[in-house]
Amino acid sequence: MRLVLATRNAHKLREFETLLTPHEIIPLPDDVRLPPETAQTFAGNALDKARTAAAVTGLPAIADDSGIEAVALGGLPGVRSARYAGETATDEENLAKLLREAPAGSALAYVCALAYIDEVGTEQVFEGRCSGTLTDHPRGDGGFGYDPAFLPDDISEDRTMAELDPAEKDAISHRGRAARALLALLGD
Repeated sequence: MRLVLATRNAHKLREFETLLTPHEIIPLPDDVRLPPETAQTFAGNALDKARTAAAVTGLPAIADDSGIEAVALGGLPGVRSARYAGETATDEENLAKLLREAPAGSALAYVCALAYIDEVGTEQVFEGRCSGTLTDHPRGDGGFGYDPAFLPDDISEDRTMAELDPAEKDAISHRGRAARALLALLGD
């Protein structure tokens, strides 16, 4: 099945191409403008983007909204994860702010809401979560975003998400879990 992915994030595109094999993931056309992420939930933002992609392309569409929640910060940065240090903040700036504000060793959760809209407009949202703790400094070259400071609970070794190989990360990540739930619906 061909699915259009409503994102401008090249990292997410590569991840979903792998996670949703054997389905074909096609990028959102360059001229399509995504709606701003103004919903109060990951699911709301994901649905807004998927609806836009489906309406413009006429194809089944998927979109995710994902981020990190720090227990010590009352769930922040949450839906503001990509803009935690400001509207134009880089991944490094967002991560630095989290490391300044939350204590090392505090509980974290990655959350992914993956919205799917089929060819007749039926909507479904799949949620994936990955729990972990915050390191005191970034480590590793893999992944993106908050990965260098996220120690997943599902790995017995002291490695951040950025220190895992892609297959290890996909097996436990919030995005991987949401994608597997969608795959179960779509079948092979």
